Amino acid sequence: MPVLQCIFVLCRLSNLSMCLSALSQSLCYSRRKLYHYGTFPKGFSWGVSSSAYQIEGGWNADGKGTSIWDTFTHKPGSIPGNPSGDVACDSYHRLDEDLYMLRALRVKSYRFSLSWSRIFPDGQRTSLNQRGVDYYNRLIDGLVAYNITPTVTLYHWDLPQALQTLGGWDNVDMINIFNDFCDFSFATFGDRVKFWITFNQPHTIAWSGYGLGQIPPNVKKPGLAPYRVAHNLIKAHAKAYHTYDNKYRKSQGGLVSIALNADWIEPKDVNVPREVAAADRALQFQLGWFAHPIFKNGDYPDAMKLQVGNKSELQGLSESRLPSFTEEEKSFIRGTADMFCVNHYTTKIARHATLRLTPQSYEYDRDLSEAEEGDSPTTAISKQRAVAWGLRRLLNWIKEEYGDPEIYITENGVATDIKTTVDDTDRVFYHKTYVDEALKAHNLDGVKVKGYIATSLMDSFEWLNGYKIGFGLHHVDFTNSNRPRTPKRSAHYYYQVMRDNGFPLPDDEKMLYGQFPKTFNWSTASASYQVGNASTLVEITSHGHVCQCNVVTITASVFTIFIL
Repeated sequence: MPVLQCIFVLCRLSNLSMCLSALSQSLCYSRRKLYHYGTFPKGFSWGVSSSAYQIEGGWNADGKGTSIWDTFTHKPGSIPGNPSGDVACDSYHRLDEDLYMLRALRVKSYRFSLSWSRIFPDGQRTSLNQRGVDYYNRLIDGLVAYNITPTVTLYHWDLPQALQTLGGWDNVDMINIFNDFCDFSFATFGDRVKFWITFNQPHTIAWSGYGLGQIPPNVKKPGLAPYRVAHNLIKAHAKAYHTYDNKYRKSQGGLVSIALNADWIEPKDVNVPREVAAADRALQFQLGWFAHPIFKNGDYPDAMKLQVGNKSELQGLSESRLPSFTEEEKSFIRGTADMFCVNHYTTKIARHATLRLTPQSYEYDRDLSEAEEGDSPTTAISKQRAVAWGLRRLLNWIKEEYGDPEIYITENGVATDIKTTVDDTDRVFYHKTYVDEALKAHNLDGVKVKGYIATSLMDSFEWLNGYKIGFGLHHVDFTNSNRPRTPKRSAHYYYQVMRDNGFPLPDDEKMLYGQFPKTFNWSTASASYQVGNASTLVEITSHGHVCQCNVVTITASVFTIFIL
């Protein structure tokens, strides 16, 4: 049933309650799909994103070292068809083409990542590769020349292989090693870069990299390693933040944060307390795992400490598998972000479940199950449906949970299959609906949404999906050695949204104010059969949709119905 918000004025209808009750049930379900017209405030930051391994290519060009993704993709069978980022979009050699696309889109910001092994081939400052530094200087200078704000991610999953041989992020020494890389980057690029992101999706690094073992470094230790790795990542982030704060903020005036990924988690039944608790627990285990220490109190969420602690005790362990921070560490970590950066793609439905004790696993620690939101469109990625209304709810949850921070949506986009080239209407619909939900959160709910970054600038190497799917606003022909880029329908649409700063109310939707001529004849009408006790069918029409309601008794013939 279409959404109808009915305001009945000057009506004396004795039995409308049944009709309104039926309408209200539809309203509760459908209100989230209402479209909202409006614009973001002046200065709202619109951007697009990419990451080094996904687009640069030149995997061993000009002295670049090997990364863990180079090692992984060069091993036959790692990904079906053996795709790799060896060439990808060849952005290392086609920088001017990338800058042209960005200038044509007229974006305000471009989020990209530094390839650590291109700058420090073996991960250490002593291996400095100046040609890698020169590449990023040319990129940053080109952005600044076009008044595009460089948003730089310091680590987007491509760890130098030499550091993985030391244990990677499961080694506490990585805290200082990463800080040295950050220190060099701040000193080298910080005169022009004013927006820094330390880690992209630390949850993915810890769980998919060291728990499930799906992505490099492909470690499968689901009960212990993810918690240790996350512990190190949080402390590494905090140290890099303080390095910037102490050495560079005063002279450079930039901002530092971390990009956390979060699905919205909707309870299976909002009327069942333990289902609501399960949904909140899912959010705490994904987003709160990193956001709670940084944005709240320097420590992990109570839900995590309780769950992992109880499971560890039942497993006969002397202490929790979830590490603990000292009071000094809590103080050092708390508040180490200048804005809240969130990557968001989909919504899941959660319900309570009592999961097994063995084997030890982060997944089983959560005691819940997740399912797809079945009423929303599917995408080219399994279990990643396009559920626009979840973004608004997530933004409101962040607002309430973390003290109303300024929020930047640092990734949001949808995958389409390789057969979809330039006519990507699904992506147009995705960005239209998701941006509108962000607009609702800002305009209607008072959430401080400061920026939106569409994923991604162009089709690229999509990790475990290789080149079977694309997120790009521009199509890249990977069968052509020249890697030609072509704007898709979504690029044109996103350009329009950025130009309009949202969705201004169209002229044909605006309220018309005025008066009829003085001779206009106002009257009322009735009929004896209609004002008797017979049942009357009332039709309420809104934007071409009709709702029919039976009104049993009408005690007066004069009534007015407004449809909003």
